[in-house]
Amino acid sequence: MHCLLLAILCFSGISCEKLGFGDKDKAKKDPSEKPTIPVEVAILGLGPIESVLKASSNLEAESEVNVLARTSNRVKGLLVEEGSQVKAGDLLLQLDDDIQTIQVSKAKNQVLESREEYERQKSLHAQNLISDQVFSQSKFQLQQLELNLQDAERELGYTQIHAPIHGKITQRMVKVGDQVSAGQDLFTVIDFDSIVARLYVTEKALSKIQENQMVRIESTAFPEKVFDGYVARIAPVVESKSGMIKVTVGFQDVGPLLPGMYVDGSIITSSKPDALLLPKKGILYDGEQRFIFRVKVNNEVERVLLNAGLEDAENVEPISLLKQGDQIVIAGQTGLKDGSKVQLPGDTDENPNQEIPVNLPKTSDSESSRD
Repeated sequence: MHCLLLAILCFSGISCEKLGFGDKDKAKKDPSEKPTIPVEVAILGLGPIESVLKASSNLEAESEVNVLARTSNRVKGLLVEEGSQVKAGDLLLQLDDDIQTIQVSKAKNQVLESREEYERQKSLHAQNLISDQVFSQSKFQLQQLELNLQDAERELGYTQIHAPIHGKITQRMVKVGDQVSAGQDLFTVIDFDSIVARLYVTEKALSKIQENQMVRIESTAFPEKVFDGYVARIAPVVESKSGMIKVTVGFQDVGPLLPGMYVDGSIITSSKPDALLLPKKGILYDGEQRFIFRVKVNNEVERVLLNAGLEDAENVEPISLLKQGDQIVIAGQTGLKDGSKVQLPGDTDENPNQEIPVNLPKTSDSESSRD
């Protein structure tokens, strides 16, 4: 019965091969054909790249002064507040000076009296009417009283507190009416133009750093803003315990940055505006070697050893073997080997040996049993 049905179908124009009764070897896939592996690729192009050294630190001011009282007295007047901008020599605070003023007046009177006596003794000595000893005593007494006057004037000057540096008042520790003593903290003055970041880098990076090198500073307080800094100083020694080198970063304009802020610094060691860029996600590692897979014209890949130049967070600059326009596998490369066949996004995966299904007429159980 089956033979009769086959003959009828073949006579009606349906080939035996389509029915699955032909050459079975032709329906099988060629074993020599390589399986294709789906991958994603990136085309190498040109763009800017930088090599940087990264470190973090807290900002600090190199010019920061605690202003102390130099004599004991009561606060008579305050001329500045926290946040006030001052220049070196500006008056910040006035202490009571009644006692010191009186002491200066007394010292001046004593000096005037002693000077008149000295002039008189000088005239008598010129006439040989007094001895050298008496004249010398008069001279020394005048000198001593002049020193006493200087001490009294200095004590009077201590009642006025002046700014030691140019900057901003960041702390005021006293108020009007307070009794202060010698050595007590009164103000803190900071020169914000002296703000620096002290970054620590490994000693291996010493050859890559030089003064006036550009540094980018980023702060969590201003996440969308980058501040321009520069290498102001490089420490002449390596810290033996950590093996790190201190790099002091200065600013031409600190802007809104404040002492104590936590910042991230990137020291730019080298840069290129038009470098060949290779995405790092395409790199595979074999021990200490790095390599990538490049797609050839026949969709086969070749393994290429990577010789890198500059590197940043996302890209590497290949300096040999690769060129602009090359297609590099960036996803799916872990299962590849040299010569593997790959399927690129957008490629069709047609199988020319795919069987065409044919719906045969159903036979009844009775007919099947008769056969």
